[in-house]
Amino acid sequence: MSKLLETVKQDIIDALNNDQLVLPSLPEVALKVRDTAEDPDATIKQLTDIISRDSALSARIIRVVNSPLLRAPQEVRDLSMAVSRLGMNYTSNLAIGLAMEQMFQATSDMIDKRMRQLWRLTGQVSAMATILARQTAAVGPEEALLAALVHRLGALPILTFAEERDDLILDNITLGQIIDQLHGHLGSVILERWDFSPQLSRVPRDYRKFDRSPADADLTDIITVANLIVLKDSTSGWSRMDWTKVRAFERLALPIDREDPLYAELEREATTAQAAFL
Repeated sequence: MSKLLETVKQDIIDALNNDQLVLPSLPEVALKVRDTAEDPDATIKQLTDIISRDSALSARIIRVVNSPLLRAPQEVRDLSMAVSRLGMNYTSNLAIGLAMEQMFQATSDMIDKRMRQLWRLTGQVSAMATILARQTAAVGPEEALLAALVHRLGALPILTFAEERDDLILDNITLGQIIDQLHGHLGSVILERWDFSPQLSRVPRDYRKFDRSPADADLTDIITVANLIVLKDSTSGWSRMDWTKVRAFERLALPIDREDPLYAELEREATTAQAAFL
């Protein structure tokens, strides 16, 4: 481990423990959407009115509803129709997840490029996770979608931290190693502070624990397998993982042969669907 890597990791951990690390805040529109969805007396019209104040988010939701991901039987032309079709819970999860994109912005070109790459990967995993949830019925597709959209959220405070460090901006390899080692813990801390459910909050921390052994398939399993499928032909460490050692496949009743025709089918479907997030 390089001296820079050790030093920066410790700096970030110390800043987190001393409440000095700048963690992202839940976007205001996402907070209002969640509060409305959790109100038993709230109506679809109230939820629609809140989302409609953000024209970019409204357009993204309509695009997702019209994408192959949700297989709408007819074109959805306005937000009211989209929310009515999705329902309160699905709309809430989708809106909260998509609102995260506004946080993937930076001032330096290198950091901005990394953030755009991160969001692109997030979109790919989100499409695959939603399809896997539908394929396996292990969790709701709307839960899988939100979990996928936030599972790498912990990289953001690291990238924000890096913007103030010329040594990190110039050392792309070390920055990548820091993100790899710390983003899971930071992501769970952020979601816990945002008061999300324990099931969702532990996804960033646990999705790379391939030997987990919960009694039943869960949200983390979906995100683990979605990453393995999306990245199986990449140059990352995910592509070298031995699927026979990943117990999530068994819990989800999925084949461990990465060449199984099922995965080619899922990848085709996900490739078409992921455009809704990009």
